[in-house]
Amino acid sequence: MSPHPPTPAGLYPVPASDPEAIRVLVVDDHALFRRGMVSVLDDEKDIDVLGEAGTGEEAVRLAGELRPDVIIMDVMMPGAGGIDACQQIRRTTPDTRFIMLTMSDEESDLFDALKAGATGYLLKEIGVTDLAGVVRQIASGQSTVNPSMATKLIGEFAELAKQENTAPQPQAVPELTPRETEVLRLLAHSLNNREIGSRLFITENTVKNHVRNLLEKLQVHSRTEAAIYAVRSGLA
Repeated sequence: MSPHPPTPAGLYPVPASDPEAIRVLVVDDHALFRRGMVSVLDDEKDIDVLGEAGTGEEAVRLAGELRPDVIIMDVMMPGAGGIDACQQIRRTTPDTRFIMLTMSDEESDLFDALKAGATGYLLKEIGVTDLAGVVRQIASGQSTVNPSMATKLIGEFAELAKQENTAPQPQAVPELTPRETEVLRLLAHSLNNREIGSRLFITENTVKNHVRNLLEKLQVHSRTEAAIYAVRSGLA
């Protein structure tokens, strides 16, 4: 938790009291909305807000200094937008995960954010009580996309299939075990770890291990990229 207001540079002067806390940087050009997110996250004992920024340029600088676990990033900001800042930060801090927030439901913004490496993409209509839960999901390696945007993502897959004028042909998935292949299929249908475990009669921790292994084997960075692989390979 961050009991003190930020310094002018956007940094919080008190270090995290819990070394296991999720380290977060909040970036949004609307000060009132940004401070609201900080206030909500400050109430969570397992989340430590390291600082806040109002521009993409400031976010890049602070990310290099703070090395946060998760960055909550506004997509549309003056100057360097959130997507540009995300691309720059990933070059220097590749382990940082991103939750992109937007007022727009434009497909192009969603696809650009995913290409830039975001693992979370949400409309700003998200409830304040849900924000901490999303931070925990992203920090644990999961991905989340606003439901309305997920529908558009699936629609884009369908359109690509039409343009190719051929249905995706099933192909062998190299190096994946049968169980990992089952997990990949369910992951591509937007099931979370708990739901996958229930379907396969295995624990949630076992699912997490399978997801981590298949991401490594497929050489992708997120569940979303793995889902795209599954669709293109005909598994889903």
